Amino acid sequence: MLRAFIIVLLSLPFLMDSAMAEGVISGRAIVVDGDTLEIAGERIRLSGIDAPELDQTCADRDARAVPCGRIARDRLRDKIGDAALRCEIEGRDRYKRILARCRLGTLDLQSWLVREGLAVSFVRYSRDYDADEAAARGAGAGMWAGRFMMPWDWRRGS
Repeated sequence: MLRAFIIVLLSLPFLMDSAMAEGVISGRAIVVDGDTLEIAGERIRLSGIDAPELDQTCADRDARAVPCGRIARDRLRDKIGDAALRCEIEGRDRYKRILARCRLGTLDLQSWLVREGLAVSFVRYSRDYDADEAAARGAGAGMWAGRFMMPWDWRRGS
């Protein structure tokens, strides 16, 4: 029994590498922030979108400060719950995180985040979520209900 356990334990890195070689990583996720997950010890950056940083604030429709970065993280955490995700790997970013498109069942998580106004289309790298952003802006969803700084500008301190 112990021998079988050790064999399985030693095989895990190989199994993980083969899953990543196939371009897919799946499992239960830990939500790090509004656009970053961790699955099986791997950091995954949701490609094509940018969510506010955890300590970023935005203004709601009444000009009150709201913790939009924490709101994005918490809403994503609530949406995923204990369900397993399937992420299609697109590469790695400069921080060595996996870049991936992730699904909760048939739901494209990036599309959901952007349509809810919890993230924006990361136009520097992709235009795939522009229509979702336009829909969120038109509906005044999430951050679009008030005022906010684009996450990439906020990180630069602009």
